[in-house]
Amino acid sequence: MNEPMQLSLEQQFNLRSFETQVNKMSREQAQQFLVKMYEQMMMRESMYKSFLKHEWGIGPNPLI
Repeated sequence: MNEPMQLSLEQQFNLRSFETQVNKMSREQAQQFLVKMYEQMMMRESMYKSFLKHEWGIGPNPLI
């Protein structure tokens, strides 16, 4: 794990496409987009934590 992470070619292409879309946005659109993206990142993090807790058996037991 000493090697730095690099994006695949597909990821690089998606990043360029995303950059193009963002460059076409107004400042207000970009700000709204960033807030929504941050919200989605936090939701994804919460889901990952929940999944890991469930898999590791350390979270609350779901009702069956």
